[in-house]
Amino acid sequence: MIAYFGLFLSAFVAATILPMQSEAVLVGLLIAEIHPALFLVLVATTGNVLGSVINWYLGRYLLKYKTNRWFPCSQTQLERAQSWYGRYGRWTLLGSWLPVIGDPLTVVAGLMREPISSFVVLVTIAKAARYIGLAAVTLAWL
Repeated sequence: MIAYFGLFLSAFVAATILPMQSEAVLVGLLIAEIHPALFLVLVATTGNVLGSVINWYLGRYLLKYKTNRWFPCSQTQLERAQSWYGRYGRWTLLGSWLPVIGDPLTVVAGLMREPISSFVVLVTIAKAARYIGLAAVTLAWL
């Protein structure tokens, strides 16, 4: 049970803006061959998606402060981002699994008021695909 909690926690934190390597935890648990791979992938995916939902809420919350000096972008930049997001945005969430840019995409989705239902579906597809691929490669190597 501790292994599952550790995997969940590492995947959850890895999806936020804090650095964490949930992939290493998943690979380590897969190599140990103690727990079923499918369940490990489900736990990692769930934790990572829930962490991304926190990012989405953070984006929604930050939008309230768009007129403050410390807000990370100007009104012009925000309008440009909204225009771009309106054209491509929802589908960029399929890249939410990518290192470096994936987590900020989930914050931007909140800023751009992406509906939570489509957000969760697209992010789940992306995150699950990453963990399934990683598990497949790891298990093929064993």
